[in-house]
Amino acid sequence: MKLLVIGSGGREHALVWKLAQSAHVTQMWCAPGNAGIAEEQLQVDQSLVECVRISAEDLPNLLAFARETKPDLTVVGPDNPLAMGVVDLFQRDGLRIWGPNQKAARFESSKAFSQEFMARHAIPSARSGMFAEPKAAKDFAASLDGRCAVKADGLALGKGVLICSGMAEADDAIDQMLVKGTFGAAGSRIVIQEFLEGTEISLHALCDGRTAKLFPTAQDHKRALDGDHGLNTGGMGCYSPAPFLTDEALDDVDTCILKPWIQGCAAEGIDFRGILYPGLMLTPEGPKVLEFNARFGDPETQVYLTRLENDLFELLDASVAGTLDRVNLTWSSMASVCVVMASGGYPGSYEKGKPIRGLEEAGRLEGVKVFHAGTTRSGNAVQTAGGRVLGVTALGSDLVSACDAAYKCVEEIRFDRACYRRDIAAKALQWREQ
Repeated sequence: MKLLVIGSGGREHALVWKLAQSAHVTQMWCAPGNAGIAEEQLQVDQSLVECVRISAEDLPNLLAFARETKPDLTVVGPDNPLAMGVVDLFQRDGLRIWGPNQKAARFESSKAFSQEFMARHAIPSARSGMFAEPKAAKDFAASLDGRCAVKADGLALGKGVLICSGMAEADDAIDQMLVKGTFGAAGSRIVIQEFLEGTEISLHALCDGRTAKLFPTAQDHKRALDGDHGLNTGGMGCYSPAPFLTDEALDDVDTCILKPWIQGCAAEGIDFRGILYPGLMLTPEGPKVLEFNARFGDPETQVYLTRLENDLFELLDASVAGTLDRVNLTWSSMASVCVVMASGGYPGSYEKGKPIRGLEEAGRLEGVKVFHAGTTRSGNAVQTAGGRVLGVTALGSDLVSACDAAYKCVEEIRFDRACYRRDIAAKALQWREQ
């Protein structure tokens, strides 16, 4: 089988790495890929994955490349191409592609649509309102005493959420989006959501239009700084499993959230084939959905795929074919921890082109995989090329050993102004000590 993977981040590196282990895969391209992806080898013959210089959002050239090379399956990693309709485009040309179509991708590309869908189908969520005008938005925020999340309706690279603890912050957040246009078109309409108290976790479910297979729990770390301080980012680290949901509680999530979602999709003619990624808040009243995403999380993908024991190609193939009901997902009992190394200044402005040292030494450590996110190669050197640069991911018999291995690896890697959180999985470790 020949595969084309679309994307260039840590999520796509993890997808390529896992797909390359499949006995079915005999050739793979990644557009545009990164320095780490270009070093991945296929298990069947040790041939390298080929990176192709086509942007993930350059749909006409992606289609032209696929017409020429005829991949048996195209795998879409990022949210933007899905929202732009890459799946619909490929399908119209008779090309097989994995990911939700444009209609289904609205669960992520429009927070307003997602919130209204949850209300229609009685899926537990926060009290919320949708606004395009500042005064009405501020009046609603005032009804919540300013304790709210102000969210850009559209896609904003994981950064379009501002958490507010009072009216001064809420007014500023609303002005940033609706008046100053800080988030561009993505923030021309906003969702304001009541602030929910509890523990936030990530869930994923692989879907084929009729069946959804729930993944184990994980917990992302969105804020830039230790202790959940600083600005929201695309994710500074993750671990799996998260201890806050028992197997019984996970079954309840399936019953109260996933099943109504599937039934709602059927009722509204939404054929969702891909990954549904709901962010959940575990509140005293039970789990509530903060938002839906329509693709693998990043860095959740890194911890999930290091624990997944199935052949990933077979799972994605079943998702496209509508045969997930015949598949059982199997997971390692080991824990996985991913620590993101980012450029200094991220998620604000940052410099690129910093040489990265220590990758070879890090690659020799047992039980660790360094996934590249924002990297490029210049001659023989690997350099930084993005805000999130690397996802240092380790497996261990438990969270303590996985954390130790991940941070030991981080210490081997150096680039100017490298920054990372030092408390990945700390909440889980503290919870277990109680």
